[in-house]
Amino acid sequence: MKALTGKVALAALLVASSAGAEEAKAPRPAAQQVKQAAVVDAVTLPKATVVELKNGAKLLLVEKHEVPLVAFSARVRGGSLGDPEGKEGVAALTAELLQKGAGARDANQFAEAVDSVGGILAVSPGRESLDISGQFMARDTALMVELLSDLLQRPRFEQAELDKMRERMVSELAAEKDGDLRGVIGVYFQAFHFGAHPYGRPVGGSEASLATLKREDVLAYAKAQLGGDRLILSVVGDFDAKKLARQLEAALGGWARAAAPAPVAPPTQPTKGRRVLLVDKPDATQTYFWAGNTGIARTDPARVDVDLANTVLGGRFTSLLNTALRVKSGLTYGAGSLVVRGTQPGPFAISSYTKTESTAQALDMALDILEGYRQQGMDDTTLASAKEYLLGQFPPTLETGLQIAAKQSELAFYGLDASDVDGFAAKVAGADKARIQAAIQRAMPAREDLTVVLIGKASAIREVARKYGTVTEMSITDPHFAPTQKPGR
Repeated sequence: MKALTGKVALAALLVASSAGAEEAKAPRPAAQQVKQAAVVDAVTLPKATVVELKNGAKLLLVEKHEVPLVAFSARVRGGSLGDPEGKEGVAALTAELLQKGAGARDANQFAEAVDSVGGILAVSPGRESLDISGQFMARDTALMVELLSDLLQRPRFEQAELDKMRERMVSELAAEKDGDLRGVIGVYFQAFHFGAHPYGRPVGGSEASLATLKREDVLAYAKAQLGGDRLILSVVGDFDAKKLARQLEAALGGWARAAAPAPVAPPTQPTKGRRVLLVDKPDATQTYFWAGNTGIARTDPARVDVDLANTVLGGRFTSLLNTALRVKSGLTYGAGSLVVRGTQPGPFAISSYTKTESTAQALDMALDILEGYRQQGMDDTTLASAKEYLLGQFPPTLETGLQIAAKQSELAFYGLDASDVDGFAAKVAGADKARIQAAIQRAMPAREDLTVVLIGKASAIREVARKYGTVTEMSITDPHFAPTQKPGR
């Protein structure tokens, strides 16, 4: 539930400068301008040297000598998919403890080894992988490899560190439930919407499940889910690829395979009908809501079309949702939509928050906008604007070595190739209204097929909630995210 995404400065975009005087006097149509801009602004992913180790580990090495830095991004397949039932959060706890001492270094010594050279090293849990990232000066590459090797193969999992981390994770969950609920409502939504499917499990665990976790659970998870055959490691920076490949093979080539097969998420499907989860927070003065259904997977052929469609609906400040709910009506400080994509289709949802007394007005407005958008789509001017927006936002996501490494490991994880990046601008430029409309119809749910989650003062919004479907209630103080009561309370 922690946001781990980084913000980077916007790069200057290249512009075409060879247009003749006559063309300058007669502006080209917006669609033609976007296509020409796409050619200029296209981003090409650097070619990687690919090395497969005997234990199944995959290395992707990209030399980039402009600055004396080396960055890496590693993915270890499994993530919270490997959490045993009732032990949700063990992958997240394992991820935290991997950084709390490994090899000959205890937690303080490990942190000092990173900090003393100005390095960065972090592990974060994901739904389908544990993600490790880092950046070091090129002169400290050997130390980087040593620390990564120790972290993956020789973690200490010390009891004292486990006790402190488990207590902190439980405290952070309680604090999130008592604070800005935008950070936790998505967990409730996925638990309610996906139910027993692995996508319904809270990646960070719940207060109930975390309290049961012991060192034996972490050791069992590590044995079953961590291994050389699960590793994808991308390294970008100032190094010699052949030399680094030898170093990594010596350090990681002997890592044993995981004891269990890699967990695979079963297929997901959109649900039919409307149902509502009402999470009671008696002292709330605002209502937070998500409304949506199952969307698309990361590898969906229409993913660029869905990005364009989502940009217009709720993916930027001038989106339909934010314009209506924030700018024009003043019902909220923010409204938007999001598409979460895994190996299987994750959720699509619209989201916002508003004063308790305006809950029905804000949610009705949001659902009206969604339904109208599904029926009408977008006009030519809006489509051209969305294309320009995506073309402008994409290059800054691949500026740094760390960003490139993360993209390389992401593509390898999902079985995609460089065309996902290299062809992005052309796909954006080539999208038309008919294609976008088809993507909207498939990825964004009709009003009659919605999962709705509301967090707020139940006594004040219970009747409002019943407008949108059969209601299930739970309390914000419940130490879990999945409802246990029957609908219709």
